[in-house]
Amino acid sequence: MNPKQRAAEAAVSYVTSGMVVGLGTGSTADFFLQALAAAISAGRITGIRGVPTSRQSERRAEALGIPLATLAQCPNPDVTIDGADEVDPNLELIKGLGGALLREKIVAQNSRRLIIIADAGKTVTRLGERAPLPVEVAVFGHETQPAFLRSLGAEPVLRRDAAGVVFTTDNGNYIYDCRFAAGIGDAAGVEQALRRRAGVVGTGLFLGMADVVLIGAEDAIETRTRRLPV
Repeated sequence: MNPKQRAAEAAVSYVTSGMVVGLGTGSTADFFLQALAAAISAGRITGIRGVPTSRQSERRAEALGIPLATLAQCPNPDVTIDGADEVDPNLELIKGLGGALLREKIVAQNSRRLIIIADAGKTVTRLGERAPLPVEVAVFGHETQPAFLRSLGAEPVLRRDAAGVVFTTDNGNYIYDCRFAAGIGDAAGVEQALRRRAGVVGTGLFLGMADVVLIGAEDAIETRTRRLPV
């Protein structure tokens, strides 16, 4: 079985009848949507409402027959289940290569639990080793952001689609994908600096948020759980 699919199907065990579920965005999250829809169709789970984190996941959930709600209607989902682009040993994450980082973070922050599903290729020793850090910025003044991002040790690239058109998020913003040559040494410091910067709308650093990470392999699941402070 595809490792992503295995992790996604394992995540369904964290969903029980009557829950409000944050629905992630991306290829791994799509496997979860399929597994959740199958459980609903089979009658194993009932009374579910899903809060999508993007227009893409909203359309996909509608097509699969998953009942939907808005965050305004259900402001505190019981659980959000989503993928990640990188996971470090402390369950810190980089997300956002699918372009939904802001909505994903809003839904995740308001959820009681965040369950991440991934394959082993997403695990790293330091964030930024493989994936760029997506930074969502307002369109106005976006040209001023690359110099600031370079001051943090990043090499930013304005995201474009395959046709060369600048990518626009569901929120009408742009994304700079930021490469760090040796990874991000101080993720918390970078996050703080980004949050202070006018025009930065959101970052792909999801720090202290994941409760459980399910890492799929072809024949097994590894479950990593956040250690609470003693």
